[in-house]
Amino acid sequence: MEWAGREKHMGGIPRKMVFLVVGTFAKAVATLLNTTSVHNADTLLRLVRSRPPGIPLLTVSNHMSTLDDPLLWGFKGFPSVDAKLARWALAAEDICFKNSLFTYFFRLGKCIPITRGGGIYQEHMNEALQCLNNGAWLHTFPEGKVCQEDAPIRRLKWGTASLIVRSNVTPIVLPMVHSGFQEVMPEKYFLNRRPPFPLCKKKIRIMIGEPLEFDIHKMMQSAVSKSRDDPIFSSTETTSRRWPIISPHGLALDEAAQRCLYSTISEQIQTAMEKLRSLGKSFLK
Repeated sequence: MEWAGREKHMGGIPRKMVFLVVGTFAKAVATLLNTTSVHNADTLLRLVRSRPPGIPLLTVSNHMSTLDDPLLWGFKGFPSVDAKLARWALAAEDICFKNSLFTYFFRLGKCIPITRGGGIYQEHMNEALQCLNNGAWLHTFPEGKVCQEDAPIRRLKWGTASLIVRSNVTPIVLPMVHSGFQEVMPEKYFLNRRPPFPLCKKKIRIMIGEPLEFDIHKMMQSAVSKSRDDPIFSSTETTSRRWPIISPHGLALDEAAQRCLYSTISEQIQTAMEKLRSLGKSFLK
């Protein structure tokens, strides 16, 4: 049902209606029913509204509840009802696309289905890549699943890093970390189930960092060299899936080099997110 996510589907009216309803819901939950504070909101607003034409934006954040998106975009001053400015997002296929009605709704909401455990070269990752190649904004949760524990940022999945590398134009990568959504929509509220509606009178904090810079060509060269000497990346055991050889920016990368490169990029993003998490906790003291 990819056609439902196209901008010109039925003149764009269904998409605009979805963002009007969902954006209003996010505003109500984040700003009226709960208290939301945002650090460095201007950076996100500037990149969403006025980044250079053709330059994609890739935001990454931790994942604390099934309502992180859209509530992340419900803070005061954010254009949450503007379908044109809205993000594209990777969404779990088993949750958001489990029937035709859900699929149509989430496709209108600019969501791309991802099969957890399906690997970084699964079919719909190409759709996400095309969004970046079109200069759009894409949001991912690179931890891969919801975690409501107050714990350090977990090891990131490599799908986000692969999109950064394969994009025709290296995207602006903006790390974000949030807390409080686990109280708004706890996984185990009553009888080990989520509440039917978001909870109220909770404190939400959103920490927005500064854009990360990646010299992809230089990092690729380093990965090729390192992967030849490091058995962790070059052993037959770690390359049994036989990833395709890719040639972004004119340099061929085999699976070992890709693993090395994706690991390096993911670690840098994870470090930036952890620094934001620590900064947010210091604000609470």
